[in-house]
Amino acid sequence: MAIHHYRQSEPRRTRRAAGDYNAARGIEETVFDEMQGSGGTVRDPYLDFDHWFQGEDIRRLRKKARESEAYFRSTGITFNVYGNTEATERLIPFDIVPRIISAREWQRLVRGIEQRVRAINAFLYDIYHRQEILRAGRIPVELVANNAAFVPQMMGVEPPGRIYTHIVGIDLVRTGEDEFYVLEDNARTPSGVSYMLENRETMLQMFPELFALNAVRNVSDYPLQLHRSLSACAPAAAGNRPVVAILTPGLYNSAYYEHSFLADQMGAELVEGGDLRLVDGRIAMRTTRGFTPVDVLYRRVDDDFLDPMTFRPDSLLGVPGVMDVYRAGGITLANAPGAGIADDKAVYSYMPEIIQFYTGEKAILKNVPTWRCAEPDALAYVLGHLSELVVKEVHGSGGYGMLVGPAASKNALREFAKRLKQRPGNYIAQPTLSLSTVPVLGRNGLEPRHVDLRPFVQVSPGRIHVTPGGLTRVALKKGSLVVNSSQGGGTKDTWVLDN
Repeated sequence: MAIHHYRQSEPRRTRRAAGDYNAARGIEETVFDEMQGSGGTVRDPYLDFDHWFQGEDIRRLRKKARESEAYFRSTGITFNVYGNTEATERLIPFDIVPRIISAREWQRLVRGIEQRVRAINAFLYDIYHRQEILRAGRIPVELVANNAAFVPQMMGVEPPGRIYTHIVGIDLVRTGEDEFYVLEDNARTPSGVSYMLENRETMLQMFPELFALNAVRNVSDYPLQLHRSLSACAPAAAGNRPVVAILTPGLYNSAYYEHSFLADQMGAELVEGGDLRLVDGRIAMRTTRGFTPVDVLYRRVDDDFLDPMTFRPDSLLGVPGVMDVYRAGGITLANAPGAGIADDKAVYSYMPEIIQFYTGEKAILKNVPTWRCAEPDALAYVLGHLSELVVKEVHGSGGYGMLVGPAASKNALREFAKRLKQRPGNYIAQPTLSLSTVPVLGRNGLEPRHVDLRPFVQVSPGRIHVTPGGLTRVALKKGSLVVNSSQGGGTKDTWVLDN
C-alpha cells in the first residue's frame, strides 16, 4: 500500500496507534522515539508496519514470539557468560518487532561510517610507521606508548593492501531525528554478525507478509561479501583462489557459535591453533590430503594468544611462527594484530582530531562528549558528578566494569570512586544520553525500549562496504539503558528501507 494512500484513508488508525503507543511510553515521551518521533504521529519508515500491526491479533504475535525463541534454541544460538557458574550458556532474547531505518537516514550514516573507517586505517598505518600524528602533537605520545593495546612487534609491518581493520563494528546511538553519535569503535574482533543474519532469517520465516509490504534491503549476502572482501586482501603469495580460514579459540569460547556459523556460511575452513603449522615458509592447515597453505586467516583469537613465539609463550590457542610469516608477507591476518589501539576508549575521545588529521574533513558522525579520567581536571569533574555519568574501562567490553551513575546505589558510587582514584587512567566518563526508543512487543501491545546499533563494515583495498542494517541491541527492561546481551539485553532485526 502506498504511503500517501495509507495516510489519507486510515487517519484514525494512525492516530489510534500513536495514542496506544504513547500511553505505553509514559515518562519516555521526552525521549526521541523512532516510531512516533516528537510529534506523536507515526514516522514515515514505520507507516506500513503500523498499518499491519493494527490488523494483527496480539495473541498470534505472542505465539510467533514463542516460536522464534524455540527456533533460536533449536539452532543453538547461545552465548557464554564468563564468571557465571549458574548459567554459562544463555539464549539472547529476540524481539519480533523490527527496527526500521529510512534510506535517507541510512545514507547519511554510511557516509559517516566510511569516513571514520578510512581514518582508523590511516591512523593505524601511521602509528605503526612514521607516527606523524604524534610528531604533530595532535594526540599525546603517552596515549600510544603506554597503551596496552599497542603492539610494538607491528612496527614497520606492511599488511597486505595496507588494511588493518578488515571487519569493523561501529556502535551508534541516536538521540533525535538527525542526531546520531558513535558510542565506540570495534576494530579488533567485532561480534554479533551471526545474530544479525539469524534475526533476519527468523523474521522472513515468521512474517513474510511484512517483507511484501516493505522494500527491505538484503543482509543475507554478508558471508559471501565477507569472503570476497577477505580474498581481495590476500597476500601476493596467494593463488587465483585464495584460501580463507577462521581461527577460533575453540568450543568453549563465548562466540564459538558465530565462528562456526560464519565458516559454514562463507564456505571457509574453521580451524584451531592445533590444526595449523609452519610448512615451507607458509602457514598451512591439516586436511585429508595433507597440509594446504592458508592465505587469509580471519582470526578470532586475541593478540596475546596469537603466536607463542612472539606474544605469550604459554598460549595453546595460537600458531607458532604465524607472525614471522605475516611480517614476510606470506599470510593476511584479519584483523591485524595491534588494531585494538583504535578502539581503545581513551583513543576514541580523540577521534574527531584523528579524522580531521587524516581526511582533512570534520567528522560527519559526532563522538559522545568524553572526560578522560587520566587528566586531573577531568577526574575532579567526574568524581564530583559521578551520579550523573556513565564511566567505562578504556579496554572494557560487554558492559563489564562499567558504572551507570543514575542507576547506581550510594554504596556502589562510593566503591567506584575508590577504584577511579586508584587507577584514573583506566577510565573515561560520558554523560548519560537520552537514547532513542523503538517499539518491542509487550504484554498488551507495543512498548518503547532503548536501543543502540552496530553496523558491520568490510574493508578491502579500494572498497568499504557497510552492510545495510546491523545488530540492534535492545534494553528489554523498562527504562534501562544497558543493552549488552551479557547484562540482560536482547536483539531485534534491523531494516533499512530501499525508498
